[in-house]
Amino acid sequence: MQDRSFVGALPAQPFFSTPQQRLALARQRYFEDGVRPSGLVSESVIQSWSRCVQERRDPVEHIAFDPVTPSRVHSALARSRLLLQAAASDLNQLEQALAGTACTAILTDAQGVVVHASRSAVEYPHALLPLARRIGVNLDEAHIGTGAPGVTLRTDRASLVLGAEHFFGHLQMLHCAAAPIHDTSGRLAAVLDLTSEGQPFGFDAAALTALYATTIENQLLRAQSREHLVVHLQTSPALLGTPMEGLAGLDANGRIAWLNSAAARLLGVVPGGAGRHAEEVFGITLNRLALLTRAANAALHRLPSGLNVWIAARMQAHDGAGALFQMRAPPLADAAAEPGATPLPQGTLRDNDKHLIERTVLACGGNVSKAARTLGVSRGLVYRHMKRARPPQPA
Repeated sequence: MQDRSFVGALPAQPFFSTPQQRLALARQRYFEDGVRPSGLVSESVIQSWSRCVQERRDPVEHIAFDPVTPSRVHSALARSRLLLQAAASDLNQLEQALAGTACTAILTDAQGVVVHASRSAVEYPHALLPLARRIGVNLDEAHIGTGAPGVTLRTDRASLVLGAEHFFGHLQMLHCAAAPIHDTSGRLAAVLDLTSEGQPFGFDAAALTALYATTIENQLLRAQSREHLVVHLQTSPALLGTPMEGLAGLDANGRIAWLNSAAARLLGVVPGGAGRHAEEVFGITLNRLALLTRAANAALHRLPSGLNVWIAARMQAHDGAGALFQMRAPPLADAAAEPGATPLPQGTLRDNDKHLIERTVLACGGNVSKAARTLGVSRGLVYRHMKRARPPQPA
């Protein structure tokens, strides 16, 4: 079929008693009359239909989902190990939330390959979902045509594809909502999708998908950070630790390594914002941000824009054994709590990290095990810092 769609006014539309009638007219306009059905379906669906037509696909084709082999399953899971570790808790909560519905939660990688799928506690007579949710199946637009995962992969935006909005007639029993998940480089890392077969969503699936995609993205950003100072910020302290909090990762030189979308909006910078110095963006010195890692509570701070936000900071690092740790605030026994203790010197985050460890070891009387417990890190990390701090021995 030739793609003869064009932008123009449609003839007067009849009264639609059901969404199915509206979609049937949209398909007739586009696939039979070659008229762009603007106003009947979303622009993202129209563009997806157009891409499928340009690939010479036929809406009446019968779609067979990819066969899956053990090696394909293994490679898909291996590539997404860190993503799955970061998302595990939120995927479990989402599965519990969906337990009484006909919906399946599907997580794909950046290529559209399924790496996780939930299972409902209630059995439904599904024909397509058992095939579509298998680990290793590719849900990209090139494989299954118009669908929420495929549209999100192509546009990097949340999408909703309902029933007959799917390009292939064989898949019109599906209703799906998808949202993107990004990594520390700002690139698309995964897609979270909710799919129902045979019945429309009975809740706001788009909002629920976006909520959990945000929480998974925040977990992934923290998991991908290595020796980064992670700054948490929001206009209300009650929003810290929720999907609405802003997150920014600072490298050892005090420059922004990554920002999530909430932080970018609060700070008034483009998403990503990599390379800019923390003092320029936050209006607070690097030394002060480093000291916030030792505070038990968030602090109120005024940004250069004049906006007042609550800020907390935590040090994300890799202890050399593969486990991420969070540098907690030392107790009152810390050397900084002693009378006459001097503040941390200005410098990089790595410098402040080194001084904090040295002073904690000193406050613990040289007991490395006690210092490690105080900081919430491994003994190996403390030993390595002490080794680096020792002056070279003469030959």
